[in-house]
Amino acid sequence: MQLHRAILTAALASLAAPALSATLSVEAGPDAQERLQGALIEAKTGDTVLIGPGTFVLTDGLSLDVDGVIVKGAGPDRTILSFKGQKSAGEGLLVTSDNVVLRDFAVEDSKGDGIKSKAANQIVYYNLRVEWTNGPKASNGAYGVYPVESKNVLIDSVLVKGASDAGIYVGQSENIIVRKSRAHFNVAGIEIENSYNADVHSNIATRNTAGILVFDLPNLPKKGGHDVRVFANRIEWNATPNFAPPGNIVASAPTGTGVIVMANRNVHVFGNAIGGHGTTNVMLVGYQLAFTDTGYQPLPIDVVVRDNSHGKAGFDPGPQFAGGKELAAAMSGIAPVIWDGTGSGVHVSDKVMTLSMGLTDPKARARQANPQPVDLSGVPLAKEPAKVVLPPEMEAAIR
Repeated sequence: MQLHRAILTAALASLAAPALSATLSVEAGPDAQERLQGALIEAKTGDTVLIGPGTFVLTDGLSLDVDGVIVKGAGPDRTILSFKGQKSAGEGLLVTSDNVVLRDFAVEDSKGDGIKSKAANQIVYYNLRVEWTNGPKASNGAYGVYPVESKNVLIDSVLVKGASDAGIYVGQSENIIVRKSRAHFNVAGIEIENSYNADVHSNIATRNTAGILVFDLPNLPKKGGHDVRVFANRIEWNATPNFAPPGNIVASAPTGTGVIVMANRNVHVFGNAIGGHGTTNVMLVGYQLAFTDTGYQPLPIDVVVRDNSHGKAGFDPGPQFAGGKELAAAMSGIAPVIWDGTGSGVHVSDKVMTLSMGLTDPKARARQANPQPVDLSGVPLAKEPAKVVLPPEMEAAIR
């Protein structure tokens, strides 16, 4: 009886005890596809999938749908997941689970997006590189790192090159930090779209078509983007010709633009170094296309541009800016800040010229514009959004 009781007690204790975390190591070599995907399937909550150094030659996308897993390489220049021979057109890596940490590896030449996470709350992208190694081409994947429909997103120390839409993109999400990252040779360097409560700071966006975009679009489940801070970034010399496939919204982003805020509310752009843009350093506009979404608000509202340092701007407007060449010729260059004239609460107090296009409808044609310098420094400042604070375990995961 005592023996049976002891066995029962031990069994109950084992059920109550937390499962021990494990490390699943995967090394480069033959059958890398099967071994790496197998580890991502076998991993349990609390486990680490440790990807060794070397180049992993992969022929299909990878996926992870287990909560609480760390996927870790030996560094973005040592652990390389190469999708150059990928047969399908999907992502390089797709994550659909919560509390995931992705760190210390590279994804190269995926047919679709580099790394995508969907409905993956509390996700960390850290010390990653996503690159299309043949340079900027329309055939490259759309997004480098692509969290969407998520709450609590941290993107830190990530490098993306060559995305045909946005290098670092966060969409339809809330509570977001993008920091200490670099975006080069993408169409949009960094983009926050249809999202709430985002801090984008301490990043470098150079040699993209446009540096940092804050957009809100119609016909999406989450809209009404608001409360975004873009600060302490270097946004310079974004002049790569727009190579987005026709039909993409960013195909309309003018080559040579630093920051674009479109149809968003309570966006604060401050303390950035912005310069070297042939079209303009900062562009504030409404949504210009027709839409049927009755719940969509298409105008910029309570946008604040202050305390930025401006370099050269307006010397070579991109072809996407209708009438830009003529305007630049007439004015001996376009102003560092351009506002289409729509919306309300637009405040600009940088010590540079702001040019209003004088429109009341963002869908109006360029010939209807009445461009004039304006002083928006007296417009009352909207209250600055609160600092984004993420759960402490997310910060702990990258220490």
